[in-house]
Amino acid sequence: MSDFWQGKRVFLTGHTGFKGSWMALWLSQMGAQVTGYALPPDTELALFDQFDIASRTHSQFGDINSYDALRAAVDAAKPDIVFHLAAQSLVLRGYSDTLTTWQTNVMGTANLFEALRVLKRPATVIAITTDKVYRNNETNHAFVEDDPLGGIDPYSASKAGSELVINSYRSVFSQEKHQIRLASARAGNVIGGGDWCENRLVPDIARALIAQKPLLTRNPNAVRPWQHVLEPLAGYMQLAELLHADPQFADAYNFGPDITDNRTVQDVIIEALKSWPGTYAPTPNSDMPHEANLLMLNIDKAKNKLGWAPRWNFETAVSKTMQWYRQTHEGADPVDLSLGQIAEFTRS
Repeated sequence: MSDFWQGKRVFLTGHTGFKGSWMALWLSQMGAQVTGYALPPDTELALFDQFDIASRTHSQFGDINSYDALRAAVDAAKPDIVFHLAAQSLVLRGYSDTLTTWQTNVMGTANLFEALRVLKRPATVIAITTDKVYRNNETNHAFVEDDPLGGIDPYSASKAGSELVINSYRSVFSQEKHQIRLASARAGNVIGGGDWCENRLVPDIARALIAQKPLLTRNPNAVRPWQHVLEPLAGYMQLAELLHADPQFADAYNFGPDITDNRTVQDVIIEALKSWPGTYAPTPNSDMPHEANLLMLNIDKAKNKLGWAPRWNFETAVSKTMQWYRQTHEGADPVDLSLGQIAEFTRS
């Protein structure tokens, strides 16, 4: 990354989550003045605490569904750059807490944009959605940014809804001549050290290995665009730098692996156990709520327009992820280990 981030005022929603904690660490390391706004971590072990993000940022606990509080935080931060990561981000939780999923992913996004709109300051905004925003008929098709949006489960559908909010506010900002530039980023399935969320593959692998118990998985043949967490974060920051300089980059972009690195859940498990041996018991469960079995992204637009490309292939991504879990479990410092991985990634 360039010296662009030195002294930049960054407003980061979702800084208490997995991706948000990695981004807060990376941005603060590059000299950005980061204001984080999110709910407190909702897992007993949280990367936010392992990275001590509270001491590295101006950290505020708040709900993006509370417009007045969010607006006050935005007003105080007066950001140059905004990364919107806060969301209800779990597919299965979308079924059990459907209204909160819709409220957070759609109206929470609108609340942020409205707070920026009334602030009337120039800002570059990168809104993070997901690869699951596309209407997925599970054909052998890698989605491009112009494909129809949709979603069957509440999480996917609500994130498609947030894309509609993004597109609408992009038009509003343009028509009202606001100096706000807005882009959306749709990332594939992200893995990396320090994800402790429920019902996610890699955290489930790590928890099973730590507990020395067999790993069980619900959908071993599902295909996903797996990528290390540093890949999309680098893409978000590269997009922000370009958009800050030129409004032509205000658009939607996919960030994922090369098509050859789309692999099954079982592939991830087998690769993970090479770095940290354990036992695995495939347990397909037909009683689980709907999740797509096949999902692939086309990343040509990000490559051609932004000059972004993946740096770590599937095997490296899984290896670096499992090394993080194993080494921190054995006593390595999470911050030193993660900064080392960031440095290695930027050199690759």
